[in-house]
Amino acid sequence: MTSPQNNTKSDLVSGFLVFLIALPLCLGISIASGFPPVAGILTAIIGGMVVSFVGSSRLTIKGPAAGLIVIAAGAVNELGMQANGQVDIFQGYRYCLAIGVGAAVLQIIFAFIKAGNLGKIMPPAVIHGMLAAIGVIIITKQFATVFGSHAEGGEALELIKQMPHAVATMNPLVGLIGVLSLVILFVMPMLKFSWAKKIPAPLLVLSVAIPLGLLFNMGETHSYAFRGETFELSAKYLVDLPNNLLKAITFPDFSKIFTFASIKYIIMFALVGSVEGLLTVSAVDGMDPEKKNSDLNKDLLATGLGNLICGFIGGLPMISEVVRSKANIDNGAKTKMANFYHGMFLLIFVAFLPGLLKQIPLAALAAMLVYTGTRLAAPSEFRHVLHIGKDQFILFLTTFIVTLGSDLLIGVGVGIALKVIFHLKRGASFRDLFNANLRTNQEGQVFYIDILSASIFSNFLQLQRCLDSLPEEVNEVIVDFSEAPLIDHTVLDKLHGISNNWGDRSLHIRGCDSHSKASSHKAASHYKKVASNV
Repeated sequence: MTSPQNNTKSDLVSGFLVFLIALPLCLGISIASGFPPVAGILTAIIGGMVVSFVGSSRLTIKGPAAGLIVIAAGAVNELGMQANGQVDIFQGYRYCLAIGVGAAVLQIIFAFIKAGNLGKIMPPAVIHGMLAAIGVIIITKQFATVFGSHAEGGEALELIKQMPHAVATMNPLVGLIGVLSLVILFVMPMLKFSWAKKIPAPLLVLSVAIPLGLLFNMGETHSYAFRGETFELSAKYLVDLPNNLLKAITFPDFSKIFTFASIKYIIMFALVGSVEGLLTVSAVDGMDPEKKNSDLNKDLLATGLGNLICGFIGGLPMISEVVRSKANIDNGAKTKMANFYHGMFLLIFVAFLPGLLKQIPLAALAAMLVYTGTRLAAPSEFRHVLHIGKDQFILFLTTFIVTLGSDLLIGVGVGIALKVIFHLKRGASFRDLFNANLRTNQEGQVFYIDILSASIFSNFLQLQRCLDSLPEEVNEVIVDFSEAPLIDHTVLDKLHGISNNWGDRSLHIRGCDSHSKASSHKAASHYKKVASNV
């Protein structure tokens, strides 16, 4: 057991290293969302220095996340649209702050009615399909900025068509910074040297991009010639920050809060932000060296309170962010104070060194977001879901395509509806959708759970509650699916996760051999043939 002094040292070091990663990402996410750059910093400061004392999740890092860019940017543009067809970005930003307040209130309500547990039942294929679509949208929206060129706007599919034009019309010096940043981000993880694993790639990007920006004198408006063409450099290619952090505080405008558009975005922020954040907390609990489980409802309450503050002072919505949280664990964090220190370092840096931040080229920040997008939508994600089963890949691909063509809420809704249809075709009844028929029996230290109905994502919480309320003397649990007509991938995936992170207790799954499998994957859907199957 480590001493408090050792905890302080470990948390301080980890908080500082996470701060180095968070700083450019907070700026980039904020800009991509249509918010002032400093808004993302405000969010991370609140997420670290305030929320860390409320939430139960020890090792997660709270702050703005790439997964919410699409919602924020959509809200700013739709609500900021004027009668003349032009978008008032600042006014759209203030309307979006009001949406953030509304979503925060909804998250707090979710926490009080114990809806945090719903994060445990979301189908992984649907969530990953949504995240892959978000990745593509982020790439398309940031691609032109990497090269210092201009995109005409439009939806993701239209922006994909504009990518060749963005390269052809690039500003060469800006493009040089953007391309070098991309090379660093993609190459660094491939290097086998020990020093390469210790240096955060975003920090290395800044150490290259800022000197190049100074060398090119990007802070002053001037022209230069390249291959017979004239290009302009100016401060518009750099981060724009106020000299005084207090001047960054902006208050929300609630005048459109009850419009259909606002209500739509409130629901999207509350649902997507809550689910993504809860999934991150669950994932981080699995990576926690001490295997301590978080209270999801308490963490959701903390996030809601943090978002309430952010909405009232001009910050982006926050969640528990997976990349920074993983870095926090990898850097040796021991307690929630690491999250506090990461926020503290951000506050110190922005309050006392805003001039340095103003030298960061936007192309470098855009490159970081493009890299983040490629990780969300990597081909390996598609291959992984296909390996789990054709049914899961259809769910993934449907959610991905519908999200790209419409919005996140519709994409996730269609994905879940399709999953329900699959279950009904494979033998689940309408009653099974919300009710699990369980038979339990205890023999000494062994607890038996027989599943007598279809075991699917929408009724998993009954099984979860049974596992959460086991007698203290139980050290072995056997879940038997012999009589279940259908076993959902989501259920098996959750059970395997519990089995891997349960500590002293052991969990065994039985009765799957009599079922057909969607694939060879251990968590693939299992079903007894009662009808045509997908």
